[in-house]
Amino acid sequence: MPEDGSTDTAHDPVMLEQICSILDPKAGQVAADCTVGLGGHAAVIGSRLGSGGTLVIGDTDRGNLELASGRLSGTVDCTLRPIHCNFAGIGREMVKMGLRADCVLADLGYCSNQVDDASRGLSFQSDGPLDMRLDNSRGMTAADLVASLDVDELTELIRSLGEEPLARRIAQNLVRHRLQGPISTTAQLVEIVRESYGSRARSSRMHPATKTFMALRIAVNDELSALESLLEDVLQQATLARDGVDDGRWLQDGARVAILSFHSLEDRRVKRCFAEGARRGLLVPLTQKPVEASEEEIRGNHRSRSAKLRAAMVGTRDL
Repeated sequence: MPEDGSTDTAHDPVMLEQICSILDPKAGQVAADCTVGLGGHAAVIGSRLGSGGTLVIGDTDRGNLELASGRLSGTVDCTLRPIHCNFAGIGREMVKMGLRADCVLADLGYCSNQVDDASRGLSFQSDGPLDMRLDNSRGMTAADLVASLDVDELTELIRSLGEEPLARRIAQNLVRHRLQGPISTTAQLVEIVRESYGSRARSSRMHPATKTFMALRIAVNDELSALESLLEDVLQQATLARDGVDDGRWLQDGARVAILSFHSLEDRRVKRCFAEGARRGLLVPLTQKPVEASEEEIRGNHRSRSAKLRAAMVGTRDL
């Protein structure tokens, strides 16, 4: 989700043309969309695979996975393999299927239907339960974290995951308010953060609650750990490809991996991983610097404003 918390009434896939150009899916290949969302990117990628290709789609949001599966089954000719998992688990599941991907996409943003659904608690723009889970069948909610962490733990969470300079003041106010009763709604959280900002709330460039919501959302869904697992897996797959090892492989030698991030905590990790892979001779960078959306796309799709696309190829196969 964009750092400013903005949403759109329609969910247009970000940088679709650039992603398809970099991944270059071809007829008969295997492609994996690790975070299929509503299927915007997958529909175009799948259309290029043809009847002999396979499209693996994953998502931690079971509802969106089912929506995307339904839409794609009626629009693409390739074999469709849906998997309910977060992007860190996509490789493990593909190994079980005996599939190796020629191209992989991980779009780390949130779908508009997730943000606009007040019952999920992902947005500070509407009141709802303080949940924030993408998979509401498991894990702690944001309300659970706010209720159970002490001041120091809340401060660290909000500072490190939200990069919020007022993290300690917000944490102190959260602990003080919860003594009066549970903090269980997004509106309550917004008001406590606004109170912590004081007069600065009126002059803040972005909504005062943006960074606190981002920090809690990342923590609830364990987003950075999942991303790090995926990146480590890519390096491991590249090592296996270099060494000619077949067991445990889910990426082809020459597979193209593209990751679309929406805030600096994600982008720094992707940049570091791809640079390390290049230094070790495991990956070939396909983007020398992050690809960003054009001004035209940003005007038509506001959520693309904070997006950064990086890509690399597994192995040393000639481009």
